[in-house]
Amino acid sequence: MGRPLKAKLIYNQAAGNQQQSPQQLIDILAALQAHQIEPEVYLIHAQADVGAVVRRALQDGTRLVVVAGGDGTVDSVAHYMVNTPLRLGIIPIGTRNNLALNLNIPSEIPKAVALLRKRVPLRIDVGKARSGGTTRYFLELVTVGLLSDMYEITDDLQHGNVARIGEWLATFMAAEPSEAQLTLDAAHQASGRTVRASGHMVLVANMPYIGANVQIDPKVSYRDGKLDVFVFSDMTKLHFISFALRSLAGNVDQESIKHYQVRQLKLRSRPAMNIMADGLELGSGAVKIEVLPKALAVMAGRKARKT
Repeated sequence: MGRPLKAKLIYNQAAGNQQQSPQQLIDILAALQAHQIEPEVYLIHAQADVGAVVRRALQDGTRLVVVAGGDGTVDSVAHYMVNTPLRLGIIPIGTRNNLALNLNIPSEIPKAVALLRKRVPLRIDVGKARSGGTTRYFLELVTVGLLSDMYEITDDLQHGNVARIGEWLATFMAAEPSEAQLTLDAAHQASGRTVRASGHMVLVANMPYIGANVQIDPKVSYRDGKLDVFVFSDMTKLHFISFALRSLAGNVDQESIKHYQVRQLKLRSRPAMNIMADGLELGSGAVKIEVLPKALAVMAGRKARKT
């Protein structure tokens, strides 16, 4: 198998089923040992500085940073690894594990750990979004509008907090459409194409599966140097419900959604719509988004999308 491999292991003990957390950590450490991976372990807590762990890896020559957690934990670590020589390993133990689905990383701990040794790194695109004075990198998507408004409540519902269903319905019914102006730049030309639309939301996707493992479009790729923009314009709330149901069934009606591929875009909305990047608040009203081609090295599975 070769020489022992040094790694940083960032473990989120609050991810997934917390009752299983102690045994999961034991299982992860046993699997790493079986593959001669020697981890320096960091436990996630409220004051944890994952950026410091990444900086330490860069300083001491460690090249593999392994994250055991859900999508939010992986996103928070990946933010500091963009455009570095570090390799990101993922052991999916969260609730949705959408990133693992996109990257074809098995849910079984031994199989996920085996990828860290058996596969070569895959370089994937990363999105970069800026609103006001805040900049965030994203792996999955940026949401503008209704999905941003409902993200926190939806996340709680998916984690079993059914008491918020009334709040979810109230937020959904109270939503009003906004006027959005998008400047789409497919080739970094001096002036981009301008699109105007009235609607409840815009999605900018870097990966085909979003949210609760919903496939927005099978053609979306994180290795093509482009972002996919979906504009939900002139759709009634009934259409949105229908879209959500078809999405869960794996049958999205693309005729009711405008789809563009870009390298960068600028968006303005009035009234100002809320903006989130991979579930984190970014701002409202205006945002600039661009793709950073092949900016992150990930230990992905065998069937990862290729260009």
